[in-house]
Amino acid sequence: MQFGIFSVGDVTADPTNGRTPSEAERIKAMVAIARKAEEVGLDVFATGEHHNPPFVPSSPTTMLGYLAAKTERLVLSTSTTLITTNDPVKIAEDFAMLQHLADGRMDLMLGRGNTGPVYPWFGKDIREGIPLAIENYALLHKLWHEDVVNWAGKFRTPLESFTSTPRPLDGVAPFVWHGSIRSPEIAEEAAYYGDGFFHNNIFWPMTHTKRMVRLYRNRYAHYGHGTEAQAIVGLGGQVFMRKNSQDAVREFRPYFDNAPVYGHGPTLEEFTAQTPLTVGSPQQVIERTLSFRDDIGDYQRQLFLMDHAGLPLKTVLEQLDILGEEVVPVLREEFAKGRPAEVPDAPTHAARVAAAQSPEGANA
Repeated sequence: MQFGIFSVGDVTADPTNGRTPSEAERIKAMVAIARKAEEVGLDVFATGEHHNPPFVPSSPTTMLGYLAAKTERLVLSTSTTLITTNDPVKIAEDFAMLQHLADGRMDLMLGRGNTGPVYPWFGKDIREGIPLAIENYALLHKLWHEDVVNWAGKFRTPLESFTSTPRPLDGVAPFVWHGSIRSPEIAEEAAYYGDGFFHNNIFWPMTHTKRMVRLYRNRYAHYGHGTEAQAIVGLGGQVFMRKNSQDAVREFRPYFDNAPVYGHGPTLEEFTAQTPLTVGSPQQVIERTLSFRDDIGDYQRQLFLMDHAGLPLKTVLEQLDILGEEVVPVLREEFAKGRPAEVPDAPTHAARVAAAQSPEGANA
């Protein structure tokens, strides 16, 4: 099972002192956080894609390409890549290039995003969000799996005898996660292609997450990719930790209360009771995270949001030390207990290349 962190890249004032980092500081902080994640033994770093203030990660592949040169083991991903407003041809080329630069240490998560105005900024209509996601991914999938593509659809100009370059590394396309919080159509799409489904459940109760993952697993099996237990599932989460839970709550409260997304809304106590947000001791984070398996079954990837709401870099790096030293080792051990043999590991490039070169893969 993979453990990692994801960043939304917000530039937010620290409510305890009023200081707002510059865009340059925030970008460099994200790099430092990713490198720290590798240092403390995490598996994945993922960056969001945003094109509006107060966010800075408008070009994920630029950052991930840089990180590919600065890391050795870390899997580099997105959370998410906007399949609706990016041209599928550009996604195909950009991420194939990243795949080569990172020697396969990458994958990507596709989604529609959560910022409505981004659609007209890129000449799209938000009312076409789901059809855009479905058609654009159909083309992206084709571009990676066919050397010469002929294509005609509703949302872009046709392609005639087109080859995207570079071709996928070792002839194996990057692994794709389809990320969604609320859209069953996206869970269906992930199941249809046999791709991964990532439910970023940071704002929703586990009852909703359970329904979405159950739908994906059921449809994954329906399309003949394997059993429901063999479907590839990832979850999001949020944590803030100190040795004593009271200290964690006291320190995190002003950041929660003023966060750009959920600030000035429910109380911290209400939010932690109704969502996976866990503010407390390392043991509380361990117990809460392990409980996710009770609702959605064994899964492959757990990502945590830790660098948001104006938290200073020093604090985030301290949080990563706690996560890497005290939390993740226990989670690895506990999640491995009783894990059925049929449940697959998280996909990696090396494993997927080996599968493609096996007699079964060659004949598929």
